[in-house]
Amino acid sequence: MGGSFKTDPGHSNVRLQPLRLAMRKEHLFGEAKELVEDLSSWVLDSADEEAMTLSCTRSGGLLTGDSKVTIRIEGPEEIPNSTVHVSSATDGGLLKRDKAVVLEFMVPFHRRVC
Repeated sequence: MGGSFKTDPGHSNVRLQPLRLAMRKEHLFGEAKELVEDLSSWVLDSADEEAMTLSCTRSGGLLTGDSKVTIRIEGPEEIPNSTVHVSSATDGGLLKRDKAVVLEFMVPFHRRVC
């Protein structure tokens, strides 16, 4: 039994909405990658610079299981207008914390780039 959560523009919590910024996507990609490396219990599995996508694992322990997190940055080339999307999916564990996992990334990311 698994769970999942992704940022949604209709969510009432601004930290759980896709983050839209007047910044180049290359800069945001670098900031996101650096933050993932700084977060304890997070491992960067792959970084696709062409697709501006990070694939990560957030260790959850016995009760929550591991979460697969995808951070994707969209925006036009060479123009400072980008959107950051985050999703989390957990397969296994008794407790689902996918929304909390997304917040675990988005709260410090907001502090870094806003």
